[in-house]
Amino acid sequence: MRILVLGAGKTGKLVAEVATERGHSVYVLDAKENKEAAALTAPFVTGFDVVIDFTTPEAVVQNMRACLAAGARMVIGTTGWYDKLHDMRAIAERRGAGLLYGTNYSIGVQVMLQLARQMGAALKAAGYTFSIEETHHTSKLDSPSGTALTLKAAVEKGAGISGVQVVSHRVGDEAGLHMLKAESAADRLELTHASYSRRGFAEGAVRAAEWMAHRSGCYDFQDVYTQI
Repeated sequence: MRILVLGAGKTGKLVAEVATERGHSVYVLDAKENKEAAALTAPFVTGFDVVIDFTTPEAVVQNMRACLAAGARMVIGTTGWYDKLHDMRAIAERRGAGLLYGTNYSIGVQVMLQLARQMGAALKAAGYTFSIEETHHTSKLDSPSGTALTLKAAVEKGAGISGVQVVSHRVGDEAGLHMLKAESAADRLELTHASYSRRGFAEGAVRAAEWMAHRSGCYDFQDVYTQI
C-alpha cells in the first residue's frame, strides 16, 4: 500500500516509521513542501492509496479540501478543526472519497471513552461531580486537547449533564495524560490514561489507514476502532 503522510513533526515521522515497518511504501510531505496545500494536486494525490494527516488545525482543512476533492482516502490525526466537519463530510460524499477522523488513535483511549460513558451513567444519581485534567507537550496547539473534549462529551452523555470542567497543562515533551475524576462528599473515583510515547497513536493511525484504504464515506474512529 502507498501511504502519503502529511506533516513531518514527531508524530508524523513516527507514523511513517510504523507504516514502513508494516511493509508499506511511504512518502512524507512537510509543511515547507506543501504550503497552502499547493503540492496536493489531483495527479499527485491519486498516486497514493491513503493519506494520513498529522499537521496543524490551520493546514489540515486545506489539505482535506484538496485530497477529498480528488477522491482520496484520508485518515486525520490532527485536531482542532471539527467546526468544519460538516463541510468536509459533504466533499467526501460528493466526490466518493473516504474520511476517517479521530481525536486519538490509541486503543487504550478508546476504551477509556467507553468507560467514561459508563462511569457517568452509573454515578449520575449518586451526587458525584465530574472534572477532567489533561497534560500534553508544550508544542501542542489546541487546548483543551481534542481527546479531553471527547472525554468530556463522553461523560456528559453518560451522566446526562453539561459543563464538566477541563483543566489543561502543557509540560515539556509529555506524550499525553488524561484523567477523569468523579467526586462526592464520601469518596473520589479516578479514571486515567497515561501515554508513555506517541507510538500508540501512530500504530492506531496506520492500522486505521489499512482499514480505510478501500472504503468511501465518513467515519469517526470511536465508532470503528474495534474493527481495526
